[in-house]
Amino acid sequence: MNSWTSLAALEPAIALGPLDGRYRGAVAPLVDHLSEPALNRLRLHVEVEWFIHLCETAAVPGTRALTADEVALLRGIPAGFDAAGIAEHADIEKVTVHDVKAVEYYIKRRLEGTSLEPLSELVHFACTSEDINNLSYALMVKGAVQDVWLPAATALVGDVADLARAAKATPMLSRTHGQTATPTTLGKEFAVLAHRLGRQLRRVEGQEYLGKINGATGTFGAHTAAVPGTDWVTVSRTFVEGLGLTWNPLTTQIESHDWQAELYADVARFGRILHNLATDVWTYVSLGYFAQAAVKGAIGSSAMPHKINPIRFENAEANLEISAALLDTLGATLVTSRLQRDLTDSSSQRNIGTAFGHSLLAIDNVRRGLKALTVNEGALAADLDSSWEVLAEPIQSAMRAAAIAGVPGMENPYERLKDLTRGQTIDAEAIRTFVGGLELPAETKERLAALTPGTYVGLAEQLVDGYLA
Repeated sequence: MNSWTSLAALEPAIALGPLDGRYRGAVAPLVDHLSEPALNRLRLHVEVEWFIHLCETAAVPGTRALTADEVALLRGIPAGFDAAGIAEHADIEKVTVHDVKAVEYYIKRRLEGTSLEPLSELVHFACTSEDINNLSYALMVKGAVQDVWLPAATALVGDVADLARAAKATPMLSRTHGQTATPTTLGKEFAVLAHRLGRQLRRVEGQEYLGKINGATGTFGAHTAAVPGTDWVTVSRTFVEGLGLTWNPLTTQIESHDWQAELYADVARFGRILHNLATDVWTYVSLGYFAQAAVKGAIGSSAMPHKINPIRFENAEANLEISAALLDTLGATLVTSRLQRDLTDSSSQRNIGTAFGHSLLAIDNVRRGLKALTVNEGALAADLDSSWEVLAEPIQSAMRAAAIAGVPGMENPYERLKDLTRGQTIDAEAIRTFVGGLELPAETKERLAALTPGTYVGLAEQLVDGYLA
């Protein structure tokens, strides 16, 4: 497929939506996979490969082995599908009012006057339109995911993991329910996000892409009526598998699209986790934990000259919400078809490119946003130094352990620390005075007295080293 003419260069004159207008540059790689011309090119691909497969398997009496030049002629049809070909197909479709039939006629035109003209009825032999469409969509989505979306998403997860490793030892005040809580490290929090995103990528990487070619209602009716002596089940299976897809043996007129629903749920879930990252980074920026690099000539606010807004993360939020909504709708819609066939899936699937486009745009924005961040260690340290009350947790836990070990004077540790810290302004002196008044073992007392909010980070650094892939 790398030899095919690039469709990304075929710019529309005026774009209705932002993906084909304002954000075209960020999503252009998807055009070669998920656009309408890409769909028609893959329809051409499936049709000519079916023609070749029928000849190779001698499935239909009267066929013969094709020469290398004849195979090249056939495969050159989708490979050379360019601007002129797109226009010609559109002109044929104006007459047929049927896009797949227009593909059939487009191919037959190119067989006229060649050695393959006597075999031209092999084009679309025993096929219903959905035989061609389901395989084309499977190849479209597979190519878009494996060649475009997964590399971008994998690079993003790598960026998040790099930030996690770089900041694995940078202490940070946690906030649970928006309130000061047990400190962590900045890197450990980003390791959590990298780990979550990585799990979803592994699910997407393992996705099956199913296909079928079994006729109008999935019974091989036309096949067996025309040529009853051929093992059409084997011909079908080997063709689908030869395209790099997983064969689905039991379908109605349509391939059931369950695999699409599975994939879109995973991509949407990846996006929701990424949305969580975007909102967290936005909050860290607002707290001063990150500084954003100023871009020369860029304007943050039309009224306030000092501002550098976290627009990359805000843009990502919006696009992830749109993407998830579309992916959810596709997943819910595509698994249902009335009886043996209705056409709701045909219209729905034309929005796959839009769903992936908004996801890819969000990934691009988050990556660009992360590259502009610098950790403000001073702000992190100042926040910790003003939050000594968080040491109430380790002190009361140490008192509990001492009580279990039989140390006297350790009664009601939680309640005593609550009285000391809840709603109070606590500093280092208050904490150390309290610890000094306890009859704890000397080693425990020394350890607690040395503890600060900035050193109370548990095994955060080791967790990043040990479990971040």
